[in-house]
Amino acid sequence: MSFIQKIRDKYARIAVIAIALALLGFILTDYLSTRGGNLFGANSSTTLGTVNGKKIDYLEFENKVKAMEERQQANSPMGQPNRQQIVQNAWNQEVTEIIMDAEFDKLGFRVGKKEISDYLFGANPPDDLKQQFTDPQTGQYNAAQAQQAINQMKKSPQQEQRDQLSEYVNILEFGRKMEKYNSLLSNSVYYPKWFIEKQNTENSGLAKVSYVHFPYTKIPDSTIKISDKEIEDYINKHKDQYKQQESRSIMYMIFDAAPTAADSAEIRQQLESLKGEFAASTDPTAFLARYSSNPSFFENYITESNLKVPNADSIKKLDIGTLFGPYLDGGTYTLAKMIDKKTMPDTVKVRHILIKVADRQAGQLRDDSTAKKLADSIKTAVAGGADFNQLVLQYSEDQGSKSTNGEYTFGSTTPLVKNFYETAFFKPVGTKEVVKGESGDYIGYHYMEVLEQKKFEPGYKVAYVTKTIIASPTTEDSASNAANSFAGNSRDLKSFNANADSLKKLNINKLFATDIAPDAYFLQGLSGEARQLIRAIYDAKKGEVTPPVLVGDKYVVAAVTEVFEEGTKNAASARSNTEPILRNKKKAEEIKKKIPTVTTLEDASAKLGSPIETVDSVRFSGNATLGYEYKIIGAAFNPANNGKVVPEPIEGTSGVYALRVDNVTATPVETANIEEQRKALQAQAKQAAMYSQPSQTLRLAAKIKDRRSKFY
Repeated sequence: MSFIQKIRDKYARIAVIAIALALLGFILTDYLSTRGGNLFGANSSTTLGTVNGKKIDYLEFENKVKAMEERQQANSPMGQPNRQQIVQNAWNQEVTEIIMDAEFDKLGFRVGKKEISDYLFGANPPDDLKQQFTDPQTGQYNAAQAQQAINQMKKSPQQEQRDQLSEYVNILEFGRKMEKYNSLLSNSVYYPKWFIEKQNTENSGLAKVSYVHFPYTKIPDSTIKISDKEIEDYINKHKDQYKQQESRSIMYMIFDAAPTAADSAEIRQQLESLKGEFAASTDPTAFLARYSSNPSFFENYITESNLKVPNADSIKKLDIGTLFGPYLDGGTYTLAKMIDKKTMPDTVKVRHILIKVADRQAGQLRDDSTAKKLADSIKTAVAGGADFNQLVLQYSEDQGSKSTNGEYTFGSTTPLVKNFYETAFFKPVGTKEVVKGESGDYIGYHYMEVLEQKKFEPGYKVAYVTKTIIASPTTEDSASNAANSFAGNSRDLKSFNANADSLKKLNINKLFATDIAPDAYFLQGLSGEARQLIRAIYDAKKGEVTPPVLVGDKYVVAAVTEVFEEGTKNAASARSNTEPILRNKKKAEEIKKKIPTVTTLEDASAKLGSPIETVDSVRFSGNATLGYEYKIIGAAFNPANNGKVVPEPIEGTSGVYALRVDNVTATPVETANIEEQRKALQAQAKQAAMYSQPSQTLRLAAKIKDRRSKFY
C-alpha cells in the first residue's frame, strides 16, 4: 500500500499537468472550429467588407456601431430591430464615405482649418450648435461661447470627449465636401438651344394614322414553348436587367414550444401562493425585486383618467393594502395591490434651477454641501427680488429648460425623481423650496417653484406583481425532442418532404420562405428575431437540412431549397419575367409570316382578319388609343413615312401592327422664348440635383464585398 502511495505522490503533479494540457487542447480545438476562426490562419480576418479594394475593419466598425447605440439609448430603449437598423445605417455611412472620399481626392477637395472655424463660429453655424448656444433673450448665436466650449473639449482630460469632438468635426468636413460636390454637379447642368427647339417642334407635331392590329392574345400561350436555353441567351444579352443579390429559399417545419394550458395554470397558482405575503409586505420595491417578472415599482401616483390597465375599475375600488387578482394581462398573470390614494392634479407647471453634484457624463462636479449651499443661496436671492430668468441662465445646469426660463409642464405619468414629483404634485401652488434629486443620470439640488396645478382627481399608487407565462421544462423538452427527431430523420429534401407529410395529421404543416438575405434578422412566417436560424441556413448547402433552432417560442427545422449567389439570375429564377417577353416575340414572328411586307392596309386586314382603324390627334408624347405603343408613334413621326404605308410590320408591345401614316401636320404653338425655357429647365434640373444622392449612383458602379453576415 505504501508503494502505491509513493507512486501517487510522485506522479500526481505530472497527471494534473497532463490533464490541464488536454483540457487546453480541447478548448482551443473548440474555439478554432467556431466563429472565432483560426488564430493564425485566414479565417481570423476581421475584415467586415471591402469597397473598391479598401477594407472595412470589424473592430473599428463595431466601435462606430456602439457609439450610435449609446446615442440611440439616450432617446429610446434598444432592441434587436433597432440594432439591426443601426448596423445598416453605419454600413451605408461607411460605404458612402469610402466612395465619396475617393471622388473628393480626384477633385482635390479640401476643407481647411479656417473654413471649419468659419463654419462653426460664423454667420451660418450647424443647427445643433446654433440651438445650444443661442441666447434665448436676444435670439443671437453666441459664437464666443460655442468656441469656448469646443476649446474646453479639445483640452478635456477624458479621451472619450476628445474623440467625440474629432468625430463631430470629421462629419462636418465630410458634409461640407458633399455640399461642394453637389454644387459642382448641379451647376454643370446645361440645355443647348437646339435641344429646346427640337423639343418644341416635336411637341407641336400632330399625326393621323390608320392601322391593322393583330393582338398577341389571339394566339394561345400554350402553343408557344420557351426553353431554358432561349431564356439564358436573352439573359446574357440583358445582364444589367437580371442582376441578383445573394439569397436563399427554404421550406421549414415549426415545433411549437409555447406554454400550454397546464403551464398557464401553474403560473397562476404561483401568484395565488404569494397573496398573503404580498398583502403583509410594507416594502413593495423589495417584494417585487424578489418575486416579480417586472421588478421595478413606479412610486408615483397615477390619476384616475390615466389608470388604463386591465380591470382598472376593480383596482380603483380596492381599499389601501388590499389585493386584486391574479388576472390575465397579455402574456402575464398580474396581482395588484393598492398602496395609497390621494387627490392630485393631472398636470402641473413648475420652474426650477438645477445645481448638480455629479452627472453620468461629466462625473463629479462639486461636493454635496457646496451644491446645497449654492441652491440655498439662489432661493435667498429670489426671495430678495433677484431676476429668476437671469439666475436660470447664469446657474442652472439643466440645459433643456434654459430656453424656457426654467419652466416645465408635467403630466402625472411623467417619470420624475421622487422629491421633485412630490413637491410639484402635492405641495400647494406658490411653494418655493430646495429639493434633492437623484437618478441614473445625475445627483443634484433643485430650487423649484410650483406655478400651476390643473384638473384635480383621485390618484392611485399601485404595485403590480407579474409572472410571465412561460413554457414548463416538460413542454420545452417535448417540442425540442420532436424537432430533433424530425431533423435527425430528414437528411435531404426527399426525406424532409416525406416526414413533413406524415405530420399533417398533427396539424404541423410545411411552410416556405424565399429571398432570404444573408444579413436578414427576420423570416417571413415567424415572429421573433431569427438571426441564428438564418446563419444556419447560410451554413447549409442546397438540399441540406438545418439542426433545430429556437425562434421565439418555436423550434424550427429548415431545408434549403434554393441557393442564389450574387451575380446574374439563372433561367429558372428569371423565367417568370422573361418567358412572356420571349413568348410574344415568337408570336410576333408567327404573325409576321402572314404579312412579311405591307403593301396596303386592305391587304393586311384581309390576311390578318382584323379591321382597319384610324386615329387622329396623335402627339409625339403619346395617345390614349395607342397607349404605350412607342414604336407606332415613332414611325408616325418619321418624315420618311409621311403619307405612306410603312412596308415592314411593326412588332409592338400588345401585338403586331400594319401602319399607314395618313398625314403629319404641326399645330400652332405659343411663340416660345427659347432662353426662358432653357433657364426654367436648368432651374428644375438644379433643384432635382439638390435632392439627389450621387453616392447611390456611384455605388452601383463600385465593387462592394459585404461580409457583415459573418459577424452580426
